[in-house]
Amino acid sequence: MHQLILNNFAMHIALAPLEQEQALAFFRLKEIKKRIWLLHAGETDRHIYFVKRGCLRMFYTDKTGEDHIIGFYPENWWACDIVSFFNAKPAVNSIQALEDSEVYYISLQQLEKLFEIIPKFERFFRILNQNGFELDQRRITSQLYKTAEERYLEFRKRHPGLEQRIAQKHIASYLGITPAFLSMMRKESGL
Repeated sequence: MHQLILNNFAMHIALAPLEQEQALAFFRLKEIKKRIWLLHAGETDRHIYFVKRGCLRMFYTDKTGEDHIIGFYPENWWACDIVSFFNAKPAVNSIQALEDSEVYYISLQQLEKLFEIIPKFERFFRILNQNGFELDQRRITSQLYKTAEERYLEFRKRHPGLEQRIAQKHIASYLGITPAFLSMMRKESGL
């Protein structure tokens, strides 16, 4: 039942069976229906989410009401507005389920207790933050220097099969192009 999150922990830290049980006790599991919001911009993000099933999106809504997708979080990915979560500040971004989803979640208070009981989790979350920072830097560089087609190919490589599960408008938003341009680009290049 908890194997996916335990495997995710095992990517960066080794946990004894007792530590696995202790760690799991800090996380809650909940089901979220498609289109349900986990976080609205302006609220404080109270949880970090691990996606067991489904897919979340994090996005920014500009003054004209247009959404700009920052990231997709399918199975085995972690999601939160990190600045809001760790600094208890209003979030700039929103998080919403793109599919019926199931997530594990933990609060900052519980996370701090987890760090005290199993200190190696500080290493785990440090590595998660480093990896997230690297992804963000690559994404910024990609938006600045790569063509839309190159960005699309990167998206497909990072999220294999996800384009069959989510709306084309969301992929286009993530790539920084219009849905019509994405459709045209896919037809012209045979993608």
